[in-house]
Amino acid sequence: MGTSFFEDLWSSVFTPGPTPTLLVATNATFAALQLVLFTLLIATYSVHFVVLSFLSGALWYSINWFAKEVREVQAAQQKEEEKQQKKLAESNDSLAENSGSGTETETEGVSTKPRRRRVNQPPDTAPATAVGLPGDDNTTLRQRESTGNESSGYTSTDSEWEKVDKSA
Repeated sequence: MGTSFFEDLWSSVFTPGPTPTLLVATNATFAALQLVLFTLLIATYSVHFVVLSFLSGALWYSINWFAKEVREVQAAQQKEEEKQQKKLAESNDSLAENSGSGTETETEGVSTKPRRRRVNQPPDTAPATAVGLPGDDNTTLRQRESTGNESSGYTSTDSEWEKVDKSA
């Protein structure tokens, strides 16, 4: 075993999921443990080493079974992602074909733009917005107050903590 195996083993410790290097090291460790337990059984004739060997073997089997199940789930997820990407590519191709024609048609497609998620904001607090008043000819704008307790209208985690600090 070269130094690259140990480097791979070290990096696989910080990689989520069962990596091949980690599984090789696990199997080698359990094989060595079984050899030691068998040697101790021969040397002492103690039934305790039979029980320990059985427990070790059951754990060894369950680790390999779990790693196999994780690989199968990852393969299924990867297959599903490829299927979704293929469907997305096909819908983009059909959208490109439809947008190139001279007629306007509505097509249901999947948006390629990532959706922005709003920060959890209670429905009774609306952000402050600038609105023009009638007769102001849009040169002066006034700021509408939010309906919540907060005057700025900006809600964030920090302001929530400030509210907690003030109430305590």
